[in-house]
Amino acid sequence: MKPENDTKQKLLAAAMELIWESSYGSVSVDDICTRAGVNKGSFYHAFKSKSDLAVAAFEDYWQTKRPILDEIFSPQIPPLERLDRYCQLIISDQREKQRSFGKLLGCPFCSIGSELSTQDEKIRQKAEQLSTRSQKYLESLVRDLAAEGLIDLEEAPDLGREIFAYIVGALLQAKIENSMTHLERLPHGVMRLLGLKRPSQAAA
Repeated sequence: MKPENDTKQKLLAAAMELIWESSYGSVSVDDICTRAGVNKGSFYHAFKSKSDLAVAAFEDYWQTKRPILDEIFSPQIPPLERLDRYCQLIISDQREKQRSFGKLLGCPFCSIGSELSTQDEKIRQKAEQLSTRSQKYLESLVRDLAAEGLIDLEEAPDLGREIFAYIVGALLQAKIENSMTHLERLPHGVMRLLGLKRPSQAAA
């Protein structure tokens, strides 16, 4: 890796970590440079502003998660299994953050989006873009559920967005309460939105 690319990657990783751990507003360029082990001159050589770095950092993080999501939402996997795997990924990711930082961090994209949606249009647009990408996975899954006759086809387009909104809300509440309770009930809550029962419930 070229030195300039290495510097850029360090800044991307440091910005992602610090903003997710606390907030965009509480993190300075100096904080990011210190975490990355990069001097301020190198920062401004790589990025015009903290805002530009945040947008790039969130895109970079999304690209690391994309292969995992592609695997989970593979059409080769039954839709209900995809849904359960996705919920379990969210739960395990948040548990890991709680172990590492002593607190739940919620969704990074929604956190920064809600913090800056009225202040920084570039960041708002990036948060919206990344949220839309996540919704597409769920919309595809819901269409497959409809194709299997498990849910009403007419409701399918809206259900994907509603499930995403529910998951975001559960992540936000978990962060506020610093409790896994809402997330542990995520699979159950999503199935209720779909009007379905989990296999264990159906067999009871």
